[in-house]
Amino acid sequence: MARTCLVMADLRGGKVRNVTYEALAAARRLAEGGEVSVALVGDGVSGFAQGLGAYGADKVYVVEDTGLKHYTPDAYASVMERLIRTADPDVVLFAHSAIGRDLAPKLAARFGAGQVSDVVDVGLEDGKIVFTRPIYAGKAFTKVTISDGKVFATVRPNNLSADEPDAGRSATVETVGAGLSGASLRTVVKEVVQKATSGVDLTEAKIIVSGGRGVKSAEGFKPLYELAEVLGAAVGASRAACDAGYCDYSMQIGQTGKVVTPDLYIACGISGAIQHLAGMSNSKVIVAINKDPEAPILKVANYGIVGDLFEVVPMLTEELKKVLAD
Repeated sequence: MARTCLVMADLRGGKVRNVTYEALAAARRLAEGGEVSVALVGDGVSGFAQGLGAYGADKVYVVEDTGLKHYTPDAYASVMERLIRTADPDVVLFAHSAIGRDLAPKLAARFGAGQVSDVVDVGLEDGKIVFTRPIYAGKAFTKVTISDGKVFATVRPNNLSADEPDAGRSATVETVGAGLSGASLRTVVKEVVQKATSGVDLTEAKIIVSGGRGVKSAEGFKPLYELAEVLGAAVGASRAACDAGYCDYSMQIGQTGKVVTPDLYIACGISGAIQHLAGMSNSKVIVAINKDPEAPILKVANYGIVGDLFEVVPMLTEELKKVLAD
């Protein structure tokens, strides 16, 4: 059964995030030979269009407007609603990011359609689309199908495999007017002040080195950053470390922070509270470093090191430098 699928590209820092390519691969599976298109919304984004074709898009709708430079619910919902009514896709996929989590349910409500959040797998059973998503803070998974109407879903980053790009493949590009009017927009962003960040995006990182209360201070994160630099990893933190003022809340991983699923998660001085486990327990390999042999994190870890992180982490960093140099 051929279907048409529309993926909204997720952009950050002047580039297309990997989750967009993962959603495109999922859309190709669900389309079963039908057309897969991408909505490229923003200001000065047309240069990304052909690159999306290499990852599987048949068509790219480019919507550019200075009013779309920064995300606002009114503007983006208006643009996407018009685009969806024009393209009339059967399935609409978003990244499970701050924008996708806000926009997908808003649009699903406007279309009176079903919406599934935080999808970690997609499949087809008896001709129906089946979404898999975690429940109970990741302790179980449920399969969801929507039997009628359009389907809206958000895809968790770093869970679905993206297809290898095909440089010989291109997409049809169609420029669409934003149709924004000042009278219809209730929110206007005057300025965006961003914290200075560097390194790998936490939600898309393949390797994460994370610190908890056991790092004892902001200075205690220094050996974690050194290890992360060697591994090309991102640095995260537990809520306890953030609450203690050791680091910024943008680094928080957990039920009330970011949910991550890296290939390797190294937990340093993290006890393993339920709130934190909800944000990282689906990591493919978990390594825990903790001086308490009874710490809950050791029960979910694939590998546990009982010891002082300030001794273990520098040793690990030096050994990894030697291994990676070889």
